[in-house]
Amino acid sequence: MPPRADAIPPLETDPGALYVLGLLSLRAGRLEQSMELFSLALRLQPQHEGAHRNLVRALLAAGRPAETLAQADRALALLPDEAELHFARGTALNALRSPEPARIALSRAVALDPAHAPAWLNLGNACADLDDFALAERHCRTALALDPGLVEAQASLGYLLTVRGWLPEAIAACEAAIALRPDCVQAHWNLAVAALLAGDLPRGFTEYEWRKRHDRYRRDFISLPGPTWDGSDPSGRTILVHAEQGLGDTIQFARFLSLIAVQGGRPVLACDESLVPLFHEAMPDITVVSRGPDLPPYDAWIDQMSLPRAFGTRLETIPAADGYLVAHPGRRAAWASVLPPGPRIGLAWAGNRLHSNDARRSIPARALAPLLALPGIGFVNLQVGAAAGEQPNLPDLTPLLTDYAETAALIANLDLVLCCDTSVAHLAGALGRPAWVMLPHAPDWRWLRGRDDTPWYSSLRLFRQPVAGDWDSVVVAVVAALAGSGLAAGGNDRGDRHGQAVGVAPVGGVPLNVGNDGG
Repeated sequence: MPPRADAIPPLETDPGALYVLGLLSLRAGRLEQSMELFSLALRLQPQHEGAHRNLVRALLAAGRPAETLAQADRALALLPDEAELHFARGTALNALRSPEPARIALSRAVALDPAHAPAWLNLGNACADLDDFALAERHCRTALALDPGLVEAQASLGYLLTVRGWLPEAIAACEAAIALRPDCVQAHWNLAVAALLAGDLPRGFTEYEWRKRHDRYRRDFISLPGPTWDGSDPSGRTILVHAEQGLGDTIQFARFLSLIAVQGGRPVLACDESLVPLFHEAMPDITVVSRGPDLPPYDAWIDQMSLPRAFGTRLETIPAADGYLVAHPGRRAAWASVLPPGPRIGLAWAGNRLHSNDARRSIPARALAPLLALPGIGFVNLQVGAAAGEQPNLPDLTPLLTDYAETAALIANLDLVLCCDTSVAHLAGALGRPAWVMLPHAPDWRWLRGRDDTPWYSSLRLFRQPVAGDWDSVVVAVVAALAGSGLAAGGNDRGDRHGQAVGVAPVGGVPLNVGNDGG
């Protein structure tokens, strides 16, 4: 005999039924619905272990790390020895850029379940974020030994091998990941970086197109109306070049605009507002506009960092390595009139703090102390924004460096620029001015490996960390090079015995404005 209708509890009052429906939704990929159902079940039955466990799974799959962490902590109060909950907790902490707590949580996960391949992989990721790349690689290989089909582990191995400088092996690992899953964005991205770092620009820039689907970069891209330019004959056509990513990238790849003009095209660069005066003054044959919704008419368009691929660029065909920008004569003369005589060196030690790798590429201000103690040099602060005040003996020129055109004019008056991997390095190189760039042990792809020069800028010299985090050795090498250069010998015209900070008078009372972001 079937139960009476009034004996069947309503769905919203039955935690068991809500839980089952939540499982079905989770398996079907309806994450929001599953989270709502599990949450309803937990309101009715707060100790429901399955609902706790699967709500964590749903939150993790939905990419909501802060909520995953909070729910994992609640679930662990009931299930303290559940390896998957420690895995979810550690994965969320990784996403929240808390690598040391993530390492602890994931270590607990693999201790409870040594066969949990994803936990080994994410433990490796946490170790990589802590710059322990050897241990990270070992954990990643453990994950692959447990699950050879774990595509994410193959892709991560490619990254780790790249960081360690083993580029052929890194490329092979990325290729293995792509063989398993041809649309694995992370594997294609890691392959692009490894190939570019190895100097294989054609393959690297072909793979670099995958950046447009990468979670970290795709926000930089918009779909503009009209056809995209593929590098075909631009003669008689207006080609809109849309800048992307950092301001240093925009400066570096501006060199390709003249190639469009040489072939009879009309290039238009749409870029960040702070760069417009620089390009307008330094490249008068190029139309430059602020990036935004109101763009001028064009016949075809292209993302700026796709230009090397469009031109089939190789290391030996990189254009304009000797420089392609010129500081405005009037601005340059204004700076010359206020700078004191004697050797003058510009300093920029920090990049854009929003950059994902900024903690590795920016130099702690205290590490520059041996450099600032050199005798006979006038140091000029090229840093802007909050970091500009980290060296109390260097006047903050942020109010005067209102845009990159002003920074270019100041650099044009310096004997040398010393900087980390930031937009200042690209600006100095694009101006053809001498600059020494201090690089982390695992550098960005554009600086290649194992060389102290760069085919992108002939005026730059590179100083590399011997091991990750060792800025002291880099500064010692720079100090030794300066001592042998003649810039630090004999003091400046004022007879100073120690390195001096250069103070300058205001150039026409310029108000504080948008300056370089250091990126």
